[in-house]
Amino acid sequence: MAGGFCLLPRCWSRSSIERFVIESSELNIIFYFHFTIFSIQSYQNIRNTMNKLIISSLIIALPLVAMSKNAESYQEATKSCPAYNNMKHTTNTNDISLELGREYRILDRKRGQILTLIKGERIAQRWVDDACFSDKRLESKKEIKGAKLTSVSQPKSKQNLLAISWQNAFCQTHQRKKECRNMSKKDFGASEFVLHGLWPQPRNNQYCNVSKKEVGMDKNRQWYRLAKLDLTSGTRERLSRLMPGYGSNLHRHEWVKHGTCYGTNANSYYVDSMNLMTQVNDSKVGAFFEKNIGKRVTLKEVRKIFDNEFGKGAGEHVTMNCRKGLITELWLHLGSGSDKLTHLLSRGERPKSRCHKGMIDEVGY
Repeated sequence: MAGGFCLLPRCWSRSSIERFVIESSELNIIFYFHFTIFSIQSYQNIRNTMNKLIISSLIIALPLVAMSKNAESYQEATKSCPAYNNMKHTTNTNDISLELGREYRILDRKRGQILTLIKGERIAQRWVDDACFSDKRLESKKEIKGAKLTSVSQPKSKQNLLAISWQNAFCQTHQRKKECRNMSKKDFGASEFVLHGLWPQPRNNQYCNVSKKEVGMDKNRQWYRLAKLDLTSGTRERLSRLMPGYGSNLHRHEWVKHGTCYGTNANSYYVDSMNLMTQVNDSKVGAFFEKNIGKRVTLKEVRKIFDNEFGKGAGEHVTMNCRKGLITELWLHLGSGSDKLTHLLSRGERPKSRCHKGMIDEVGY
């Protein structure tokens, strides 16, 4: 076919072919135009959606950032105040109070109230009056550290031994010690246990991240040369009373040898130690020892009192040390995961006791 095109069973003229090509081109142009518009609209929709997501994320994230910043603030409790579930102070689950000298994380402040975090409690966020805390604000927990030795990278110990001393018996055999020279019945240790130390277990878990020079000074009993500990004023004042050996720099020795392996800074280490010992003194155990000053008692009796106060089986985790017939110390073998002796004793070791009977000594030589 002249001037045309045949594809059996049909043929097209040249004019038909030209019209088909033109129409096809128009369709291509129309399709391309629609596709371009669709692409632009899709891009705009995606961009609008992304903008909305970014704005939403910022709205959610900014309060969290602010909260995170506040969460890094700590303050020391200067009063043992009740810690309530709400700002109206109408509910206090488990009758919780702040522990004097302990640092708490500050989460929020509103109308003379502070929202703080109390670890270990089911309802951990509690409201207290702002007067319950010191004016000094610690921007980071790392600010409270024991001189050069902080051991912040050291994991917290799983097993610990709380060593509490009967000061009258200690001074009976250490009469030249500074803290024993002028001891009287008015002194704290005359009728209560005093703090010796809190020792991460096993016993060879000592001197964590401590230089050879400082280890040498400690072993040579040059405790006065050890670095001064960065304790809060409240902790220092309380420790000087509950640990009579503070006057002989016992606190520096205990920190360097044992505290550096505890997994916290020096201030927290001593706050924990003192709070645990205070639980003993304020219990039936403390009353038993005070009542029986000048008398002989057995380990069996002591363990029974621990069972009555801290739960069945608690006494199995307590051992007694004696010297020249006098009870010098109680060792409490503790687990971890709580700040209450009831729980800690149940999770501790059950070692054999070195002493099974002894005298509860009174003041004087």
